[in-house]
Amino acid sequence: MVYRLCPSILAADFNRLGEQIRTLEEAGAKWLHIDVMDGDFVPSISFGMPVIKSIRKESGMFFDVHLMVMAPERYIQDFVRCGADSITVHAEACDDLEQAIELIRDAGVRVGISIKPATPVNDISHLLRDVDHVLVMTVQPGFGGQKYMDECTEKIRELRELIEEEDLDVDIQVDGGINDETLETVIEAGANLIVAGSYVFRGDLGENVRHIRRKMEKMGGETD
Repeated sequence: MVYRLCPSILAADFNRLGEQIRTLEEAGAKWLHIDVMDGDFVPSISFGMPVIKSIRKESGMFFDVHLMVMAPERYIQDFVRCGADSITVHAEACDDLEQAIELIRDAGVRVGISIKPATPVNDISHLLRDVDHVLVMTVQPGFGGQKYMDECTEKIRELRELIEEEDLDVDIQVDGGINDETLETVIEAGANLIVAGSYVFRGDLGENVRHIRRKMEKMGGETD
């Protein structure tokens, strides 16, 4: 299995954002996780299209845009124009999740759907053939720096079993509370796209990226 680290700029120092993104790239990170929050679906407000458009000019990383917004289908084309390579929408935020998936696919970017900790895997299991990855939130969405919710481990395991039973090429992404200990937990459960905020951005960014990639490799997977 191929493991990918997806550093989340929600934990970045925005006074040094461009510099920090370059450091991530130089250390080998290929994906950049970008959390867009609207103050409605989640309590917090983060950043939006102008920030993505600005950093797109200077970065060749894969922009993994996670829309934590109500009715995200309104904005899909806008975020693609700003430089998104992947768009993830929340099952709980869409009036018509199937239509949102179709709109993302038609826009020509990677398709992801996300579920909150309380949302059962069964709510989205019928859509696994239509997406490229499922993002399992392992904290309550909306705030960085939270503790990993242990009850989410079984959801990751259940999702991996469903994907393998149906012989699907679908990645499992996790977001929230990742550290040295929980990294091993989520990978053993079946996740392979690892979103990390404080784990990456606290301290030496370059060394943190290299450390996480080494841990992934020791767990038997290839890193990308």
